[in-house]
Amino acid sequence: MTEDFETRKTRAADWFRSLRDEIVTAFEALETRFGGDAAGRFEVTPTTRDSGGGGLMSVMRGGTVFEKVGVNISTVHGSLGARAQKAMAARGVPGMAEDPRFWASGISLVAHMQNPHTPAVHMNTRMFWTPHAWWFGGGADLNPCIEYAEDTAHFHAALQAACDAHDAGYYPRFRAWADEYFFIPHRGRARGVGGIFYDDLNTGDWEADFAFTRAVGATFLPAFLPVTERRLGTPSSADDRETQLRHRGLYVEYNLVYDRGTKFGLETGHNADAVLMSLPPVAKWY
Repeated sequence: MTEDFETRKTRAADWFRSLRDEIVTAFEALETRFGGDAAGRFEVTPTTRDSGGGGLMSVMRGGTVFEKVGVNISTVHGSLGARAQKAMAARGVPGMAEDPRFWASGISLVAHMQNPHTPAVHMNTRMFWTPHAWWFGGGADLNPCIEYAEDTAHFHAALQAACDAHDAGYYPRFRAWADEYFFIPHRGRARGVGGIFYDDLNTGDWEADFAFTRAVGATFLPAFLPVTERRLGTPSSADDRETQLRHRGLYVEYNLVYDRGTKFGLETGHNADAVLMSLPPVAKWY
């Protein structure tokens, strides 16, 4: 079983890397199409974690389409600290006190757009392993500051198709989970128009769960690119920009106060710049 999971870990990490490469290529191609000589490009920086592992931080700033977008991958391992052990135990992960080793790999993407009519977006997929448990998690959610119903419908339809191909119960369950997870209690509202979110996915069939996680990742570009292309030419005003900057404030509040991935990354000593890649370059509060 140990050798089997070593192979599975490699397969998962390789998939997240290939998805990262596909998305980076697609986003730079979009910049070339719409930006010409002003097209943005990703700056790629290796990241390391002192206790074991690392990854790649790929960030584009000041593009024609993307004001800031990060596509990060990481594969980390080591032993969880006391607080992280308690958090895992509280989620029902067995054996953490006796053997706190862990391995985790995944991709995390957040895009903040230049045009206020083009929605921000988040996507991640990941695999987590401990000596006594394993699971997959991830999802994607759309965060427009100016919502268009047809964009929301397209994004959700793509995610639903990916879910339905694996289990008819996944989409309603994971959509409701996203609505709950991406809710900002102190504001009494969601940070966007939702999507899907799932965690602790372990049906007992690793191949099936990995296949579903790959499907979520592979669906991201077909879900997001048509929405982006549809809105790139929409004229925007100073008021639209103000709306965008204030909406970004919601994103910052959520990620710094509630997001589990942010907390886990900082708690386990991963590169802080990579963990906080999700934050927008400019935001406002009143």
